Amino acid sequence: MSDTTYLIAFITVSAVATFATRIIPFLFFERHTEHPLIKHLGRYLPAAVMALLATVFLQRSADWSATVPGLDAILAGALVVIVHLWRRNALLSIAAGTAAYMLIRQTGILESGVVG
Repeated sequence: MSDTTYLIAFITVSAVATFATRIIPFLFFERHTEHPLIKHLGRYLPAAVMALLATVFLQRSADWSATVPGLDAILAGALVVIVHLWRRNALLSIAAGTAAYMLIRQTGILESGVVG
């Protein structure tokens, strides 16, 4: 098998697997939308996932050796919350937070000696 054929096969299998994991819950839960467990998960799971992602983000991405430890990630996270409460648009909130975090990290604006 040539490298090109292998790559095409790999990409195809990956795409099908990714699509399947996205569509199967909709196919399965379509008939069970009124079940109390599904309603409970629909209400509380998104917030729990966001809390977990925020915790992992703060632990892994923040600069804990900076003058104010973790301020880069905390500012970006606060911006996400503020923009989301203001506009109620998840995509805009995530984009604003990502842009702010990348700006802070790439410019080094919070590194010691630049601010403070």
